[in-house]
Amino acid sequence: MSEAVAYGTLETIDGRPGLRFELSLAYPVERVWRAVSVPAELERFFPGSANWTPEKGEVIDLGGATVEVTEVDAPHRLAWIFAGQPQSFELTATDDGCRLVFTHVIDDLPAAQTATGWQTYLSRLEPHLAGEHLSDEDAHRPWREVHERYAERFGVDPEPGRRWAAENLPADA
Repeated sequence: MSEAVAYGTLETIDGRPGLRFELSLAYPVERVWRAVSVPAELERFFPGSANWTPEKGEVIDLGGATVEVTEVDAPHRLAWIFAGQPQSFELTATDDGCRLVFTHVIDDLPAAQTATGWQTYLSRLEPHLAGEHLSDEDAHRPWREVHERYAERFGVDPEPGRRWAAENLPADA
């Protein structure tokens, strides 16, 4: 998969705008489950790992925002609500590994910018599973190009994401 390809989709999830990302991974469901549910692994690729068990009903205070775990069906589905927005990982076994689907109901967040952010972080998962580390800096290198593709595909104003990139990313990223 080329990092410059915008592979997420903007959909309606339970009547709300949401992002959906689907990845094919050459690892068994159980291995990917550990990566998405064990805090020490999750923090290697996800933007903010919660110190969770996780178990249904668990609430984690993140200093002003909370994460509430709403569903755990190990090793297939993990769902939570962060800042009022449902998010989830769904894992399905395939002949050559597993399929991971990540969803995030975004409500009024900027769709192209949010999609690019998630794609950036999800790009760190496969290297992690391979025992490697993709730095946050390297993961963000294609950010601007991917963002433009999402803005065009979703038919949204690219300026908020461009401003964010100008303020937060190095010029060569």
